[in-house]
Amino acid sequence: MPKITYINVDGARTTVCANSGDSVMLTAIKNNISGIDADCGGACACATCHLYVDDAWTNRLAPMGEMEKSMLDFASGTNMYSRLSCQIQVTDALDGLVVTLPETQR
Repeated sequence: MPKITYINVDGARTTVCANSGDSVMLTAIKNNISGIDADCGGACACATCHLYVDDAWTNRLAPMGEMEKSMLDFASGTNMYSRLSCQIQVTDALDGLVVTLPETQR
């Protein structure tokens, strides 16, 4: 079972077990990770699941689709590591993934 570490805006780390096939967003919701609101339920329609992927993991993720790129235009504080967690599918290859929540999502 892959593990994902979520780092909140205060620097606190929470590592949880994820189910392969779930999204990083759904994993956060199931584990009560604050800062991932997921208002649209994972439909890539709100950008309330924005996070930063640790640099060591950016090249291991599937490329960002056009819809995700468009939705990130609505997120605050984006940078080159920004992704929508609803668009990152958990696989065994992502065991150890580290993501950070932006300051704008407390």
